[in-house]
Amino acid sequence: MSSAQEFQRDSTLEIIPMGGVGEFGMNMMAVSFSDTTVVIDAGAMFPGPEHFGVARIIPDISFFDHVKRKPSALVLTHGHEDHIGAIPYLWDLIDCPVYGTQLTLALLESRLTEHGIDKADRLVTIAAGQRVEIGKMDVEFIPVTHSLPGCVALAVHTPVGTIVHTGDFKIDQTPIDNSLFDASRLTQLGDDGVLVLLADSTNIARPGHTDSERAVTETFEDIFNTAKGKIIVTTFSSSLHRLQVLVDLAVQFDRKICFVGRGMQRIATIAQRLGHLVVPLGCQVSDKTVHNYSPSQVLCIATGSQGEPFAALSRIAMDSHPHIKLQDEDVVVFSARPIPGNQPAIGRVINNLYRRGAEVIDGEIETVHVSGHGSEEDLKSMLSMVRPRYFVPIHGEYRYLAQHARMARRIMNDTVTVLLVENGTRLRFGDTGTCVRDSVPAGSVFIDGSHVGSIGQDTLSDRRHLASHGIVVVSVLLDLKAGTIENQPTVTTRGFVENEETNSILRTVPGLVCELIDGIKINRHTDPVFLQEHLRTEVERLLRKRSGQRPVV
Repeated sequence: MSSAQEFQRDSTLEIIPMGGVGEFGMNMMAVSFSDTTVVIDAGAMFPGPEHFGVARIIPDISFFDHVKRKPSALVLTHGHEDHIGAIPYLWDLIDCPVYGTQLTLALLESRLTEHGIDKADRLVTIAAGQRVEIGKMDVEFIPVTHSLPGCVALAVHTPVGTIVHTGDFKIDQTPIDNSLFDASRLTQLGDDGVLVLLADSTNIARPGHTDSERAVTETFEDIFNTAKGKIIVTTFSSSLHRLQVLVDLAVQFDRKICFVGRGMQRIATIAQRLGHLVVPLGCQVSDKTVHNYSPSQVLCIATGSQGEPFAALSRIAMDSHPHIKLQDEDVVVFSARPIPGNQPAIGRVINNLYRRGAEVIDGEIETVHVSGHGSEEDLKSMLSMVRPRYFVPIHGEYRYLAQHARMARRIMNDTVTVLLVENGTRLRFGDTGTCVRDSVPAGSVFIDGSHVGSIGQDTLSDRRHLASHGIVVVSVLLDLKAGTIENQPTVTTRGFVENEETNSILRTVPGLVCELIDGIKINRHTDPVFLQEHLRTEVERLLRKRSGQRPVV
């Protein structure tokens, strides 16, 4: 059979990572067979310090328009922002049903409401263990353990073969909510034959097994036993298992519970409504009433574990929170893993907490956090259960994908073909299961506020230049018809280094502008575009030559 015959669209299975491969966040995968395309997750990524003014980064899905392929369904593995955060911005572009577990869809619905989006009955709730027929595919939702309830792996059954997508997972034998990781179903799928395994690589560099969520309980018991003031714990608001541990300990030690920060309050409210977070009646108080209680009677659970400047903990550390004030003997616990790149911001918050007299405890001091992702031995177990024909590491920077691939080759010998991919790599499987690879357009879209794609690379480049060199604004009023200057040119700067030398240079700019205008031919005076560009170029040249600086003029 020729390649052209084998890879006809009607009989070819395609897998295309649109985001989340070679990076943390922005997870999105497209699986297509014939005229059916199932999109798995649609996550966002938080911007780095180099993304000036960018609120979110989401996957570029223009490929679907390019090939005139409409997604048949969006299927969600769980409710973290790096898996659902892009959906409000892509809602009109992915016009299809959205499948997820109860909590996942409740978290998504809350986000849609914030954006003023009517869900229009497109959200379809499924139960873990359920199967849904979508076009020419059958999607199975398999319970796995992570850091919040309702997490699933996916088995996508197609005429060419079965794909297993792990989502985010760890193998927790004693989960907080007693919802077990379904190892038996994954093993059964392996017995029946799996064509492709797409597996989380986040913690491949960590040896051993990831601890159960219950591992933090003993450390927190010690903190509750010894703390004489308020206990303030910061963690991800969606880490509901951690929140339940903290709530249970607060009840045990007779402390009132206060959720601090809009995101924490939002998710705690949703989780309590659905029964995924149990807070006994009378134990929860508002941040406005915390001052009514002795510090030794209060537990605050706050947003801000990554040093976000406007999060609740940052405001508490700066003494600018309207209701929560730090005192001597208060204890602040960072119960979250720092996202790479956030350490400087977290460090600033910690310094400010110490300035307020608080004691600070983090994961480097005590076991106050366990990961929601499987470590090396958990990832080996997944491979051993599923035993795929092809293995594709996903979710993580490229170095982690490469380490995961190396481990798979070592433990699976010649029984698996390992495929290292990047965003936009298209894997195509024909009737015989043979794989070929090529690439399609993929990338990211920057969001400024609520606008999608409003920030291009040119805009970002300008913002970086402004941040590095500042701006010089030269204003002059002209009579274009007469070609005369009506007022003395003025010079205004922002962010431009000013000292005796540069101020001396800036004082020469008005004279230069007058000389340039006088030297222009009379017929060019009526062309404001020419005038502006000519003056800008010459002022830039003067500043660069005499000061060595390159401000935007």
